[in-house]
This record gives sequence, structure tokens and C-alpha cells, in this order.
Amino acid sequence: MSEAPKSPLEMFYHWEQETPDKVYLRQPSNLAWSEYTWSEVADRVRRVATFLKSKGYPEGSRIGIWSSNSMDWPIVDLAIMLSGHISVPIYPGQDIASANYILNHSEVRLVFCGDFDMHARAAEALPEGVETVAMLGCKIDTGTSLDAIYGDYEAYAESPVPNGDDVFTIIYTSGTTGNPKGVMHMFKTPGHVVPGLVNKFELADGSNEFFSFLPMSHAAERIVVEMCSLYANASISFSEGLETFGDEIRSVQPTLFFAVPRLWVKFKAGIDAKIPPEAQAGLNEEQKAGIAQALGLSRARFILTGSAPCPVDVQDWFLSMGIALRDGYGMTENFIHGCAWSKDDQPISGCVGQPMDDSVKVRLSDTGEIQFKSLGLMKGYYLNDEKTAEVFDDGWYCTGDSGKFDEDGNLWVTGRVSEVFKTSKGKFIVPMKLESLFGRNPNLAQFCCMGHGLNQPIVLVTLSELGLAKDRDVVKAELEALLDEINGEVPPYERISNIFVCDEWTIENALLTPTMKLKRKQIEDEYKALVQEHMDAGAVSFLG
Repeated sequence: MSEAPKSPLEMFYHWEQETPDKVYLRQPSNLAWSEYTWSEVADRVRRVATFLKSKGYPEGSRIGIWSSNSMDWPIVDLAIMLSGHISVPIYPGQDIASANYILNHSEVRLVFCGDFDMHARAAEALPEGVETVAMLGCKIDTGTSLDAIYGDYEAYAESPVPNGDDVFTIIYTSGTTGNPKGVMHMFKTPGHVVPGLVNKFELADGSNEFFSFLPMSHAAERIVVEMCSLYANASISFSEGLETFGDEIRSVQPTLFFAVPRLWVKFKAGIDAKIPPEAQAGLNEEQKAGIAQALGLSRARFILTGSAPCPVDVQDWFLSMGIALRDGYGMTENFIHGCAWSKDDQPISGCVGQPMDDSVKVRLSDTGEIQFKSLGLMKGYYLNDEKTAEVFDDGWYCTGDSGKFDEDGNLWVTGRVSEVFKTSKGKFIVPMKLESLFGRNPNLAQFCCMGHGLNQPIVLVTLSELGLAKDRDVVKAELEALLDEINGEVPPYERISNIFVCDEWTIENALLTPTMKLKRKQIEDEYKALVQEHMDAGAVSFLG
């Protein structure tokens, strides 16, 4: 009989006993690092668990974490598990209406609050009577703080082994098409999934240093960084924020780093500003290694992009620089137990590789929808049996993404099934396919293709820092040239009739989800009238 999978708590107990003096968490302050060993972290986790136990909440009560990343995040997460409760992470960029919905829907008893974007309006989101505790960076009044708890409570002495079928977290989706849905994951799930990730990424030797920048409320960051650290005995260094991020990652030079496409685009733009693209082709290996060092990636054994498609031209650039940027594909509902490239594989830009291990099964439906079956699948959506039933087909999770396999068995994600639209000529358009072609232009940051009922598709774009720094007439001429170039590469029915330049789409203006995905319907609704007004104003128009 195979051994039962170890829960995150059991891995925590293991390193607490086996490597108490090894540094686990590192927190910066003005580029000075404070380090905390497993023993020191464990003491804090156990004191917070005693505090939570003292509240007398029923077993399995929901406890919120609303904060950007810091060393306090995994401490609080582990304490919630240890005390027998269920964590409910909230994105630091979550809008007030969605945060209020999540906190009420999950019936949280208490919220640990750190630094988050909408702190000035926190009272509008927090349910009446809910208790609050301050984490690092907290800017609101709270009932108590972690520092006070560390001084007032003894360390919880017991080390209970949880039931593998019990839910340990409810991760709410980002809500691109309505209210967020609460994805329930059980204690046994990380034990089934994460050791395979550790092996695939070759992280098992105990020498790894991770760098955490994306919110741990994001399933991918929490699994790739926090969960992998627990199963690989890796240290985690955190970032204090955007202003110091570059210096921090250069200081750490992590062995694993995960980021979303927008950051890879910024990394490339930063190098392009210092070394003209036309000069980069002549760089030797030593100079390329210098670029990796400048980006903080000189020691990285595994570098991942995910959450949204990375522009092929951007990924090609990293590969040309000797930086093996690999795409991964998974979702909150399957604990990101999907597809990825192994360390020894040569990644193909725009492709997500093959199933992460033998326990992951992937198929395409008759309509081309990608479907998964694996040990990482969620228990279901919290208090939403109807939506749970909608996304399962005989045990297969239906992703809503369309895809294809190449002759080597690699999976290519081609778009969202629901995002395909038809022009007035009766031609079906896959937006993601056309949007990917615009990533080659450094003037651009974001792209949204639309055109239902129009003669030809159009694309809405926002400008990068480089594009914003240029004269509008220069940008317009360069985008007109780009449009001619792209239209020469696609069939006539896919040719873009117009480019519309918009102001930036952000979480704050409700055009991006907290995980930086486009809210397509909202973007289309926002610009529909302006698009109609400027359709005859030329190939490139500025709407902002």
C-alpha cells in the first residue's frame, strides 16, 4: 500500500524538527534583510494558532487573509491550518464589491489584514462585527496585531495530523464573468501534487532560494512558491514593493522565479532601453549572462510564466538571451496540476508542454475544449453545487479553454471557448490568436481584440512606458506599420481594420481582474461607443 500523501502541516512539522536552524523566511526593509529560521517561524505559527484556538470558533471556520506578500503570509496560513480552520485568501488588489462578496459568502469569522490597495475603504468590505488582526504593512485599525499575539500567547504544543479529505483553503476565482467562485481544496491535495512539481522543477535538494513577488492569494504563487517551499525545504525571500523589487531580486538571485507575462514584458523593455534591440543580436554569452545577472536570474534553475499568454516575441527574446522562460498551464480548480515543461526540455514559445506527471490526464472535447482529470482537482465550489456540476463531465474538469496538440503531444492553448466571436461576414475569430501578434511591438502593453458584428476584427491596445514616452505621431506611424505587417501574415478574414489606443486597463478601473486578466466584456462595453465614433478616423486612433 502506498504511503498517504503528506499535508502541508506535516511538512511544516518535519522541517521544524529536522532543520530548526535553517533559514526559511527572509523579509526586507529598505534593502536590509531579516532572516527567520524554521524554529523561529514555527514559534510564531504556533502562537497565532493558540490565539485562534482561544476564540472558540467552530472547527473549520473560515479565516480571511487580505494582504500583499510578506513573511507574515505563510505564517498566518500555517497557523490557520494548525488551529483547524480554513483560510480564505483575498487579492491585495481586490475591488471592494468583490471583497465584500467573498467575506460574506464564506462567512469569515476573522480577517488578517496586511497591506492592500483598497485599505482606505476597508470598512465597506468587512462584514459587520468581523474581527481583524494586523499583519506587516497594515494601514487600518484592527482589534490586535501579530506582534501583540506573539507576546501574549504561548506556542501551541500539539501537532495534529489533519484528515486528508478535510478542506484547508477556499480560493476564490478572480471573477472575469460574475461573482467569484470559492474553490475548495483538501489537505491531501498538496501532498498529491506538490512533490511532483518539486521533482519536475528539480528543487528537492534543500538548497533552493525562492523569491515571492506575486500575491500568495493567487493560486499559482501560493502553490509554486509557498507549497513548493514546504515540500522542498526552500527559503523564501519577499519583496517590499515595486520601488525596491529590482534591487531585491538582484540581491537574492533566486533559483526559482515565477511571474506573469506583464512582468516579463517590463523586464525586456528595461533591457531594450539600455541596449538597442538591433545591437542585441551581437551579444556574446558573457554579455547575455550579464543580462541575466541584471534581471536577478543568474542562478535560476527554473523560470516560469503563467496566468495569461506570454507574447511569443517576448518569450523568444528570453530564450535568445539564454534565459529558459517556460510556460505553465493550470488553474485554481486543479491546484495548477496541469501542463508544463521539464527542466531538461527545450521550451517552445507559446506552448505549455505536456502533463506535469503521469497522474495528470488531459483531453480535448469534441468542440476542442481542454479538459483535465488529476489528483489536484477541487472538491467543488463552496456553496455552489450548480456551478460545480457545470464544470465537471464524468470526473473531467472542463476548463473553458480551447486547445490543440502538436505531433509531439505538446499542448497549445488557443483561446477561451466563450471568447470566439463572429464578424458580419460570418467568419469566426479567435481573439487570443490575433492578440499574440501584437506582443512584438515594444510600444504596446495590453491588447484586446473584438469585433462581433463588424466587417473585420479591431484591436484595442494600451501603451507601454516606452510608447507613452514617444510623440503620438511617431507612435501612430509605428503602429500603422505594425498593422500592415500583421495583416500581411493572416488570412483576409482575420485582418485587423483598426487599432484603437486606450488609457491603461487596471484593477482599479475594473477592466482587469485581480490576477491581471482582461475583463473583456467590460472593456468592450467601455469602448463600444468610442470605437463606433472613430471607425472612419484612420487605421490608428487614440481614444484616451
